[in-house]
Amino acid sequence: MTDVKGCPLEQINPFDPDLLDQPHDYYARLREEAPVYRHPHLGIVSIATDALIREANLKPDMFSNNFGAMLQAGSTKQKNEAAAAVLAEGYPIVNTLLTADPPVHTRYRKLGMKGFTYKRVLGMDAYIRDTANALIDGFVDDGECDFRPQFADLLPMYIILDMLGADRSDLARFQTWSHSFVAQLGGFGTPEERVGYARDVVEFQHYFADVIEEKRANPTEDVISDLIHADLGEEGDTRKMDVPELLSFAQQIMVAGNESTANSLAAGLYYLIQHPEQMRLLRVDPALIPNFVEETLRLLAPSSNMWRVCVQDTELGGVEIKAGEPVLLRYGSANRDAAVYAEPDAFDVTRANAKNHLSFGAGIHTCIGAQLARREMIVAFGELLRRLDDIRLHPDQGPIRYTPNVLLRGPVALQIAFSKRA
Repeated sequence: MTDVKGCPLEQINPFDPDLLDQPHDYYARLREEAPVYRHPHLGIVSIATDALIREANLKPDMFSNNFGAMLQAGSTKQKNEAAAAVLAEGYPIVNTLLTADPPVHTRYRKLGMKGFTYKRVLGMDAYIRDTANALIDGFVDDGECDFRPQFADLLPMYIILDMLGADRSDLARFQTWSHSFVAQLGGFGTPEERVGYARDVVEFQHYFADVIEEKRANPTEDVISDLIHADLGEEGDTRKMDVPELLSFAQQIMVAGNESTANSLAAGLYYLIQHPEQMRLLRVDPALIPNFVEETLRLLAPSSNMWRVCVQDTELGGVEIKAGEPVLLRYGSANRDAAVYAEPDAFDVTRANAKNHLSFGAGIHTCIGAQLARREMIVAFGELLRRLDDIRLHPDQGPIRYTPNVLLRGPVALQIAFSKRA
């Protein structure tokens, strides 16, 4: 990897896998030298400070979320015709939440929020606790655990499968589909890889289209049934969402409800292992666990970057941005902005303003599943700390590496050892 601290910014490739693994020196330079930075070779504008990212998020008329077509092209510059041909075998891709702007986004978000109300999420604690304990039962007597595949990857996916009304026996397929959606969302990958991602997208669409038709005829107690039978229009307009619209919702619920939470569970446990004095604080006072969850989300920034597209010539932070330019909101940088957080690189479960982070976005595009992710983490860590003692890295665990993805970040693997608590 290029010497991030020593060479000119224009010589740094921000998509180098090694930089994506450890991006914080690069982010620090952006905040200090160029809070709004146009990369001369890539044509991408990065926004790196908390204040400027919040300003951009409050201007959806200037910085559009309608970036889906850009990502489907395979990069910000080149179109992948082979991947597009595969996607044509599936259903049309509809912009509903992540890649839509008002007023379309407003209408869909109102529907989506009905499935993730605070009251509904709070009522899930016992169910989340039972699911977490069933997973812990599977390894607690072993004294060791491969934490991602045995817990972090399973807990949120099981909960999302249940919310979507899907069969848990299809877990492996959903994990494959979710990973492919994430890779596609990153907007990069070789042409061959992107064709594979497109095949997975189409496979998911056909699978879930059958689920939708079954639940249209026989609704059950789950979010997708609620969405199928909800009125899409304003009061008096009883039109229901069609299959492509529902597929867009299902895809985004699957990815947003799974990948970021899994990454945050793994990162949170790793931070506690690296800071045993912080883990002791949580054991002495479990009431600190919610704030620990916020500090984990801040420090990791599981949604570390997010795309926007500038739709008209504008100015931000004294820099002109042209219509059509792709923009990256660097949430992982904002979460370590010294203008907001004292000792921003430190991990502190008692941090007073930990919840100010931008890990769930800001403005109209704040993640609708944020409260569910928080409850899953709070309940899960409560049970992990209750049942496991002396949690440490397994001797076979090498250096922690993070996913080389532009948008989503988390530890690739986390092997632990522990003692079973009496």
